[in-house]
Amino acid sequence: MSIAFWCILAAALLPFPFALAAKWSRRFDNSRPRAYFETLSGWRQRANWVQQNSFEVFPPFAAAVIVNHLVLGANARADALALAFVGFRLLFGLSYLADRALLRSLMWLAGFACIIALFLSAA
Repeated sequence: MSIAFWCILAAALLPFPFALAAKWSRRFDNSRPRAYFETLSGWRQRANWVQQNSFEVFPPFAAAVIVNHLVLGANARADALALAFVGFRLLFGLSYLADRALLRSLMWLAGFACIIALFLSAA
């Protein structure tokens, strides 16, 4: 299995540490998690937003890797772009937690650029 395919798994798992960070509180009520999330502020709220954004960006990333592999087969460019995507997404999450808006936006943009590049390299 290629590195890019392993990155799909990594990207699928990436939301969960941020979800855990958002929920790590005595106030967390597992019977009403959405109501709990509505009460959050500060870094816990931002951790929840990272979780949500990570789930939102996963389908286009997975599709880009799969399409790239269907067209080109396993290749070093796809591996590099997929690794870069996971790295940028990790930095996106950490900069979100640290409330560094410009850095967060740049990491989001770089990660999305990796998705576009995966599609374009297969064109």
